Amino acid sequence: VQLQASGGGLVQAGDSLRLSCAASTPFFSSHSFAWFRQAPGKEREFVAAISWSGWRTFYADSVKDRFTNSRDNAEKTVYLQMNTLKPEDTAVYYCAARTKDLIRFPTIEEYNIWGQGTLVTISS
Repeated sequence: VQLQASGGGLVQAGDSLRLSCAASTPFFSSHSFAWFRQAPGKEREFVAAISWSGWRTFYADSVKDRFTNSRDNAEKTVYLQMNTLKPEDTAVYYCAARTKDLIRFPTIEEYNIWGQGTLVTISS
């Protein structure tokens, strides 16, 4: 499985961006996905995760009510809609996948398939 993240860029605080993560696997619907981010000088942190069906999602407290994780199984793509962006959202965003379905809040160690990351920069 290969993951290709895209959609990052430079925007102003308060703007929106939508990240995409395209997966190259015929078994897309039996993978759960997550987004992580890593700011300069900081550890990679969890942002959002979505189950096989898309019915179950989890979010970090820092992005809850601003970010929405969704998936299109027909397009084999996962999305992260980011609204009301803040300068502290600046980071490289990574999508990750695993075959285990999502039933509880995940940890970074549970994901073994990673994309290359896309840079999101929010100016104040």
